[in-house]
Amino acid sequence: MTWPNALRVSALFVREWVGRPAAVGALCPSSRHLAREMAGAVPDGDGLVVELGGGTGAITAALLERGVAPGRLVVVERSPAFVQHLRRRFPGISIVSGDARQLERLLPPDAAVDAIVSCLPLRTLPREDVTAIVGQCERVLSVDGVMIQFTYDLRAPARHPLACPAFVADASRIVWANIPPARIVTMRRTAIGQVA
Repeated sequence: MTWPNALRVSALFVREWVGRPAAVGALCPSSRHLAREMAGAVPDGDGLVVELGGGTGAITAALLERGVAPGRLVVVERSPAFVQHLRRRFPGISIVSGDARQLERLLPPDAAVDAIVSCLPLRTLPREDVTAIVGQCERVLSVDGVMIQFTYDLRAPARHPLACPAFVADASRIVWANIPPARIVTMRRTAIGQVA
């Protein structure tokens, strides 16, 4: 990204943060280090990769760089300003203007979703919103699919980090190079009979 573009993206991020700090949930956009680590946790496959909270596009760019085919990637973003920015920056990607609480309605019917990459600030959202979002993720994610979430809480995750028995922590790591440092948690979607 060139210097003038970086300034425009930073200004866009600050405007959105000032208007809706709890919804943005971060003081600065995700770093390349965090973006690459999150993208690296996405499994190979043919199903969709759904990014929740595309923001300025750092994770989107890393997913494409990692080799996720543009036709497999769906980015869901609620902010009209971020949606407009993402559509300009990534013209060949499906950028959906919508709310993750209605994720099932935003995706093609019967879509096979291999991975959900969540950039949503689940720790700062109201509990009922988190419950709705996690429920939607559970409904759309294929059995054995993964959900990748980052958090600024550096403590090791519980077995069920989302307080939902359908998601079991599979791996986690801290990205110290991000500002602030962040923990990436990869969770497996388990079948009903496998839930522990």
